[in-house]
Amino acid sequence: MNQLIKKSAVFTAAATMAALSLTSCSSGDSQPGASKPTKIEKIGLMVQDMSNPFFSAMDKGAKDAAAKIGATANTQDAQLDLANQNTQIDTFIQQGVNLIVISAVDEDGIQPAIERAKQAGIIVIAVDTPAKSADAVVMTDAVQAGEKSCEYLFEQMGGKGNVLLVDGTPLQTIRDRITGCNNVVKNFPDIKVVGQQASKNDRASGLAVTTDMLTATPDVQGVFGMNDPSALGAVLAVQQAGKNGAVKVTGVDGSPEAVAELKQPGSPFIGTATQNPAEMVRKAVEVAQNIIDNKPPAETTILIPSELVTRENVNQYAGW
Repeated sequence: MNQLIKKSAVFTAAATMAALSLTSCSSGDSQPGASKPTKIEKIGLMVQDMSNPFFSAMDKGAKDAAAKIGATANTQDAQLDLANQNTQIDTFIQQGVNLIVISAVDEDGIQPAIERAKQAGIIVIAVDTPAKSADAVVMTDAVQAGEKSCEYLFEQMGGKGNVLLVDGTPLQTIRDRITGCNNVVKNFPDIKVVGQQASKNDRASGLAVTTDMLTATPDVQGVFGMNDPSALGAVLAVQQAGKNGAVKVTGVDGSPEAVAELKQPGSPFIGTATQNPAEMVRKAVEVAQNIIDNKPPAETTILIPSELVTRENVNQYAGW
């Protein structure tokens, strides 16, 4: 009898391990565990850094979308820490949310946690930047945003001069904006990129890296910041270097702070290519509802077009 029990236990353990192995190898398109929800009642929004107004706008979008469908929304701040996002997903699983909307700190590193959520029957939609194994991603056309911002910058520089690129953390959406800017550089043979450094996506680090680059290469006529906080940090660096009338700066986001800066007479900041963070979250909830209704998106990457905001049209821009 004891032998039989031991054999049974061994078989059960082996079967469990095999099931886990199959689950861990599943693709982002399958739901290997619990079935998908029949209704969205609880939404968990995960943002990278609530100190950035971009993510505050996402929070507003989540609340708007939740109210529209009679759901609740719970927003969690990762503070740019992957470990925090892992913990937050596990908490959302325990709380029984039906939908997780995530702006991932690390699109690869978060994959195991996303797969745990999907095994629990939770729909996961990435916003702003891709996340491995998410059911879909809703994001700005970041290449287009980089192209529009840099094209305007180079035109306002008269098509010639030296440019600095204020880069950011290595997320796909940020890489795409830099790619878009570099695409435009090819069309301006008299524009030269003389410096590129990564900020931490905020104003303080934008100020620091731009100051460093201006010190190393003072002959600069333009700066592209891959988001508005870093671009506004670059504006401060330009002003502190006494180059207020000599250097022009553009960014990406269309943030309230950028709008306020565009309205400042004589500011080096001349334009920003828009994102719509609240709309990203609203669209993510819509996509999730369509998945529940057996109408998954034809394309799992949904791109929102970017528009250029300048001093000339800032008063017509609706904003976030």
